[in-house]
Amino acid sequence: MAMTGSAAEASTIAIRVDGIPRRLTVDPRRTLLDLLRDQLDLYSVKKGCDHGQCGACTVLVGGRRVLACLVLAVTCDGADVTTAAGLADQDKGELHPLQEAFLDCDAYQCGYCTPGQICSAAGLLTEFRDGSPSHVTSPVAATPQWTEAEVAERMSGNLCRCGAYAGIVAAIHRAGEGG
Repeated sequence: MAMTGSAAEASTIAIRVDGIPRRLTVDPRRTLLDLLRDQLDLYSVKKGCDHGQCGACTVLVGGRRVLACLVLAVTCDGADVTTAAGLADQDKGELHPLQEAFLDCDAYQCGYCTPGQICSAAGLLTEFRDGSPSHVTSPVAATPQWTEAEVAERMSGNLCRCGAYAGIVAAIHRAGEGG
């Protein structure tokens, strides 16, 4: 069915973002990235390529990492969304262990990709602890091993133009405490 110049009918969704429940009216064409940045003013989520190729917009939805630029906001009705800022313990004023590790290991330069890297790393650690295989896990039915190749494969969707990869891998290893 073609649109005739009028806006698509807005939808109301209930979504929990960084622990805060929200009820929002959204255009069904709006991405989760645009909802977070433009409607909720959460600028830790970065807009990089806007095509799902750089990972700068990575957030956790239901604990799983997703590229917010490729997800329509209306599909997140009832979802729990966590940004890099939401990983910290706001009540105690403490950073998440990954955030601490990124600081300790100099895992950033310009910092633009850092929130997406941190969310992706949080997802990686959960996947690894759950025993989910990656493309380098061999055989596929085997338990993943905590190796450089495993971490590199799982983080391959997150690009860093500054080349801070050595620090990023070190931070993930530190936060994961070897698996």
